[in-house]
Amino acid sequence: MVKEPRQFARILRQTATSAEDVLWQALRGRRFRNLKFRRQVPVLNYTVDFLCFERKLVVELDGKQHGWFEAYDAKRTEEIERQGFVVVRFTNSDVLNDLDSVLMRIGEAAAFPETSLPHPRPLSHPGEGGVL
Repeated sequence: MVKEPRQFARILRQTATSAEDVLWQALRGRRFRNLKFRRQVPVLNYTVDFLCFERKLVVELDGKQHGWFEAYDAKRTEEIERQGFVVVRFTNSDVLNDLDSVLMRIGEAAAFPETSLPHPRPLSHPGEGGVL
């Protein structure tokens, strides 16, 4: 059993999905707009997929199973946002099929202070369960 958040985050990094790997290659090492992103980072009692602390930006990727956890995800997002973070969500499909649009949206979110960030819009087609 994993007892510590950093240990759990390390396990998640070692078992990343293909979508997480694709997005990580685009974000890592300040490759994207010279912003420092970390992956699988403990925030509060959660582990977020990607975090740019300097912009207080959290990027979450949702697989098919996330449709089953909508209430949990909404509560989690609300708690993280109460700490001053901006949370943007994408589906794995968004990343694998339209990485340019995903990066454009991440860039938009990183460019605005959290108080003026436009409300997140779905990137996916209705019914796919993906929310940005």
